[in-house]
Amino acid sequence: MERKFNKQPKLHIRKGDLVLVLAGDDKDKEGKVLEVLTDRNRAIVEGINMVTKHQKPSAGKPEGGIKKMEGTIHISNLMLIEPSTGKPTRTGRKLDEKGKLKRYSKKTGELIK
Repeated sequence: MERKFNKQPKLHIRKGDLVLVLAGDDKDKEGKVLEVLTDRNRAIVEGINMVTKHQKPSAGKPEGGIKKMEGTIHISNLMLIEPSTGKPTRTGRKLDEKGKLKRYSKKTGELIK
C-alpha cells in the first residue's frame, strides 16, 4: 500500500552518522555522512567516491579549473557504525518510552542517538 502523506522513505542512515562502505571502489572505508538524498536513496559521504569536476572560468572564479568533490553513493552500500562499540551493525526501529520510533542496533539492542 502506498503512503499517502509522507512520500519520503524511512532510511537507516542519517546526516552525521559514521558509516562503513560495503561495495564499490571505496569498499571497507569509513566516513561521515554529509547529506542524504531521500528522493534518490543516495548519500554523500566525506572522502568517499571522489569525482573530478571541470569548472569553466566565470566572473566569480576567473581561474576555473579542476575540482575534486564527493559523489553520491547508494544507501544500500552503506552500513551504520554503532557509536558505542565502533563496529558496523544493522538497524531497526522500535518505540521508546515516549512512544516515538527510534533506531536501535540489532547487534546490541541499544538505541542509537
